[in-house]
Amino acid sequence: MKKGIEKEMKFRTAAQRSAVIVVILVASICIGYIVNTLGHRIDIKKHPREYSEFVEKYSAEYGVPEYLVYSVILCESEFMSNKVSDDGEVGLMQISPDMFKKMLSITREDLDTGILYDPETNIRYGTYMLSYYYTEYNRWNTVLAIYNIGEDAVKEWLGNPAMTDANGNLLDIPDNDTAEFVLKIERESKVYQNLYYGKE
Repeated sequence: MKKGIEKEMKFRTAAQRSAVIVVILVASICIGYIVNTLGHRIDIKKHPREYSEFVEKYSAEYGVPEYLVYSVILCESEFMSNKVSDDGEVGLMQISPDMFKKMLSITREDLDTGILYDPETNIRYGTYMLSYYYTEYNRWNTVLAIYNIGEDAVKEWLGNPAMTDANGNLLDIPDNDTAEFVLKIERESKVYQNLYYGKE
């Protein structure tokens, strides 16, 4: 009789432990799902795709990944088309009047710099600029460095054997602001890529 009671108590204890383990596992799965879903929603909110009709159009036309264009817009202006930097860069992709004039000399268009406030024009020329320099340098980190600091500085770095690899690619970006800019764009590009385009 006593052995039967002990056996039953052991069975109940084991059953209770199993039930607790199951509850903990289910709770963990539910919490993980909630955290993952909330994190995904937060990432989407922080990484919008405003002006998608223009980004899609000019990314396709100039062969620049959409996620890269969105990342530049996010980091440069946070999608504010009327933003003007202290250095006079204008609009969504923060194009300087001098750079705009250089691009106009290539496209042979006669436009006033005031049109850089227009979202479509700004995205068109910002994307064209990325494409233009990618054609020249064939590496996005070099293109992004040029986008941030200008071609002259980057050419000087590329001309220094201590700063390039055997293929002439930049090993290091000596300017801290430019290095941070490139890393930030690359980081945000990965988020955009994973959220909307799948991993490549």
